[in-house]
Amino acid sequence: QVQLVESGGGFVQAGGSLRLSCAASGSISSIVTMGWYRQAPGKQRALVATISRSGSTNYADSVKGRFTISGDNAENTVYLQMDSLKPEDTALYYCNVKVLRTRLYEYWGQGTQVTVSS
Repeated sequence: QVQLVESGGGFVQAGGSLRLSCAASGSISSIVTMGWYRQAPGKQRALVATISRSGSTNYADSVKGRFTISGDNAENTVYLQMDSLKPEDTALYYCNVKVLRTRLYEYWGQGTQVTVSS
């Protein structure tokens, strides 16, 4: 099993910053990617950013230039630095980990709320 512990969500005014963290533990010897997705009310869950073990990153167009994803492979932790936050960034943010065993397995955190006021 894999456990994901998220932290760092909260309430911030537009233009402000927040940093999310997600620590993975358990059967995670072959992590492929770690990342963040978000789901706003009435919308589908969508990619925010991912990072591979080699450090390759992928961002949603809407957050490019504002958000930065980073990882600590030794600690199996992923971070999301969110700057210049906008009200449309308000959502429940989920940590995501993909692990390769006999096939690719995907795990989700419980979600952390980010609310940006205008």
